[in-house]
Amino acid sequence: MLLFGPLSGSHEEVPPNVNAPIAIGQDIIGIFLMIAILMQARGSGLSATFGGDSSVYRSRRGIERRLWQFTIVLAVLFCFFSEASFLIH
Repeated sequence: MLLFGPLSGSHEEVPPNVNAPIAIGQDIIGIFLMIAILMQARGSGLSATFGGDSSVYRSRRGIERRLWQFTIVLAVLFCFFSEASFLIH
C-alpha cells in the first residue's frame, strides 16, 4: 500500500496491519467456538426461560464432556491467535 499526500511525508510502502493467515485462523476458530458454545444449551423449553428449570447438578459424561473440553481448547486457541495477531503484524 502506498501512501500519498501531505500526511505521508514520503512515498514509502507501508506494511499491512493484518497478518492474513492469523486472521483467517482466528475467524475459523471463532466460528467453531460459537458453534461449540451454542451446542451446550442447558435448559430447553419455555419453563426454563422463566426460571422453572428443575435441573439438578450432575457431572458431564460422554460426548457432553468432550464438547466441553473441546470448547476450552478452542477458547485457549482463540486467545493465542489474538495475542499472535497483536504481536505479529
